[in-house]
Amino acid sequence: MVMATTTSTATDTSLASVTLEVADLEAARRFYGAFGVDAYIRLRASDARSTGFRGFTLGLTVSGPATVDGFVGAAVDAGATVLKPAAKSLWGYSGVVQAPDGTIWKVATSAKKDTGPATREIDEVVLLIGVEDVKATKHFYVGRGLTVAKSVGGKYAEFAPGQSSTVKLALYKRRALAKDLGVPADGTGSHRIVLGGTADAFTDLDGFAWEAAESPAPTPS
Repeated sequence: MVMATTTSTATDTSLASVTLEVADLEAARRFYGAFGVDAYIRLRASDARSTGFRGFTLGLTVSGPATVDGFVGAAVDAGATVLKPAAKSLWGYSGVVQAPDGTIWKVATSAKKDTGPATREIDEVVLLIGVEDVKATKHFYVGRGLTVAKSVGGKYAEFAPGQSSTVKLALYKRRALAKDLGVPADGTGSHRIVLGGTADAFTDLDGFAWEAAESPAPTPS
């Protein structure tokens, strides 16, 4: 059995913002407003070449299946494509959609039955990046000052959020992540995402770019 480990060290760097690079800025603003996640991300116009899997997903954790269905439905109504229809699984209930700009979103709950009505509330947002070597990338980020909150062998790691963070950062094997999302693992070009940090700019081992965040991401109301 793989045991999870937790560490506690001083944090010098944390994820302060997530910026998606999109070809059509106004269309993306409309989509994310309708989807209901615009408070958690920033948008930036870009025509950087990108093909196939971009190596990450943004995940929403919500209270129950009806709320999953509500978010998935809102995304589809706004123009998203369903990659995996919402359905029960061993771990709960989830669905996967791809935004018109190409970003993949997973909406999930650990509950298999509803205990109340559907809401538009989001319990947690996680940026899960697919990496070739979880241990190596985890150690790289620890060296940059991030604090590991959970680590499951060489399969998964997540980092403690900073005080201003609205999105949690986690790592997963790239091919395993692609399989979970229902897409081929191959992809080239830009990731089309920029991570805003509380320290200086850098690029990680898998090509994900960080920049110094100008200010903390807005706090959802």
